[in-house]
Amino acid sequence: MEFNLLEKLAVLKAIDEVIQMDNTVKRGEVRFMDRLADAMDFQPELILEARKAEPAEALAVLREMPDPQKQTLARLMNEAANADGDVDEREIQFIYRVFSAAGIELDL
Repeated sequence: MEFNLLEKLAVLKAIDEVIQMDNTVKRGEVRFMDRLADAMDFQPELILEARKAEPAEALAVLREMPDPQKQTLARLMNEAANADGDVDEREIQFIYRVFSAAGIELDL
């Protein structure tokens, strides 16, 4: 799935928030982000830029993405939450808040 630069920043903002939720970045999460960098074709420095993004602006970008990209975001956020082998309740709550705010309806 292709994302433009603004979309990449918004997606990375959301995913990084999931990973940072427990205040510890574990090895599995680092490996996940490395694979994501390859798949989405971005340099790790872009994560630092995404962290500077305002949450409301990131959500506005996510809300405007087409449904296939939103489904990709949903899958990626789920993978990020599971990357360390321990899904925290706060991660689940955050993910659902993002889904709701971005207008993401899951294809189950």
